[in-house]
Amino acid sequence: MSLLRVENVTFSYGAHTVLSDVTFTVAAGDRLAVVAPNGTGKSTLLRLLAGDETPESGSVTRVGTVGLLPQERDLRAGETIAAYLARRTGVAEAEDVMNQAAVDLAESVPGADDRYAITLDRYLALGGPDLDARAATVGADLDVPADHDRPTESLSGGQVARLALAAIILARFDVILLDEPTNDLDIDGLNRLEDHLRHRRGGSVLISHDREFLRLTSTDVLQLDPHSRTATRYGGGYDAYLTELERDRMRAEQDYAAYAAKRGALVERAREQKEWGRAGASRATNAAARAKEPDKNIRYFRQQGAQQTAAKGAATLRDLERLPVVEQPRKEWQLQLRFGAQTRGSDLVATLSGVVVRRGGFQLGPLDLEIGRGDRLAVLGANGSGKSTLVDVLTGRCAVDEGTVALGTGVVIGEIGQGRDTFDPGESLLAGFTGRTGLVESETRTLLAKFGLGAEDVLRPVGTLSPGERTRADLALLMHEGANLLLLDEPTNHLDLPAILQLEQALNNYDGSLVVVTHDRGFLTALNVTRQLELSEGQWR
Repeated sequence: MSLLRVENVTFSYGAHTVLSDVTFTVAAGDRLAVVAPNGTGKSTLLRLLAGDETPESGSVTRVGTVGLLPQERDLRAGETIAAYLARRTGVAEAEDVMNQAAVDLAESVPGADDRYAITLDRYLALGGPDLDARAATVGADLDVPADHDRPTESLSGGQVARLALAAIILARFDVILLDEPTNDLDIDGLNRLEDHLRHRRGGSVLISHDREFLRLTSTDVLQLDPHSRTATRYGGGYDAYLTELERDRMRAEQDYAAYAAKRGALVERAREQKEWGRAGASRATNAAARAKEPDKNIRYFRQQGAQQTAAKGAATLRDLERLPVVEQPRKEWQLQLRFGAQTRGSDLVATLSGVVVRRGGFQLGPLDLEIGRGDRLAVLGANGSGKSTLVDVLTGRCAVDEGTVALGTGVVIGEIGQGRDTFDPGESLLAGFTGRTGLVESETRTLLAKFGLGAEDVLRPVGTLSPGERTRADLALLMHEGANLLLLDEPTNHLDLPAILQLEQALNNYDGSLVVVTHDRGFLTALNVTRQLELSEGQWR
């Protein structure tokens, strides 16, 4: 039985069509991966499935409970861990609605008894009565702070990632909608998430840039076309989808090549026949005029031959008009990334000697590290092991309690931070970018346009941009700066697969030094690193 049924859904923002005539179903046990370039409508589709948006035509039918966990962790000021989990699992909303129905029931409001029964069923289905007990068990297993009255804004980035994972595991929606759930999760968290999804009885709809995650979890793939805005479903999981996609691509290219060859041959034949007909008619007329051919039969046959040649040309033109048109396969827009160091810098790029950083009960170090020119380091480790703190130490944002940090002469740092907070959220991207780079407005617009940020995007406040758009702005800044030391903290978060592939190629061609923090297994495999350093509880392992 289908838990979720989408029929002929169309949705637009103003004159811009986001989704067109989309139809599919989600049944128990389905793990449907939604794939498409950024900006195609993946997150919009999830909001439609959750009921947060309404289609302009078509319908979304939900049987049971459907819950959306968006890619932004959406921490709220003053919200506790317990309140966060109740909100993200849908229990808080269900309890509020049930309590209001109880008040109406006590006041004998007509129909309140039916409403109360329905809302009570939903509250029970979402696991409201034992949420606190389950949250304590799951939280302890995931190393979420035990004090669930603690405000979430006091948590570290790693703790927030584990808290978001706890919300996924605790949620009892019949269909769960996950938008980039792997962001910021370490290997242990990824393994737990993948195992949880594989054993879920309900349905799941997944958006993720993590190829390995999709390969290990998805049963089907729904591809959104960025041009037609339609959807195509592929069965058999992510690997089968890639195989079928390559077959479709090759078939489309072969079909177009055959069409183009046949059309070209018909055009050339029609042209030749037209020329032959014109030349034959001219010869027949001129020959008759010169010879004053007295025999009318000869004159007739000459003219008839010219007319038959012309008729063949007309028939060929008709064949050309009847030839079914095959569209040329589109060449998709690609992010053209090039990183190059503008200055060579010293051979010894950075040195950490006996570095210790203390933050509350956590200690990073003592650490000793040398980064040479051309070194390419991957920094690995569990959430909370000190990876981002190490990046902060290298940039100078974090003062050390012991030891020394030294950068070589001529070292220029370029960075992508995990929070994607390079620019002031209240300032327009255009103003922020020109302020950081010194470029004139036209140069800024041209550069950002190469990263898919158009005329309207650059005028929006940075805080209203999507995480993917902010990441592309950071990449544009990196390309402009010409740094000889790149510090990248989870750079693939919020990027679509084509952009990740471009990033991999650009980094593998980069001639400077690189320090990258990542949990993206596919990205790490593709990256040509010279060393992998693993942090465990603040120490090298």
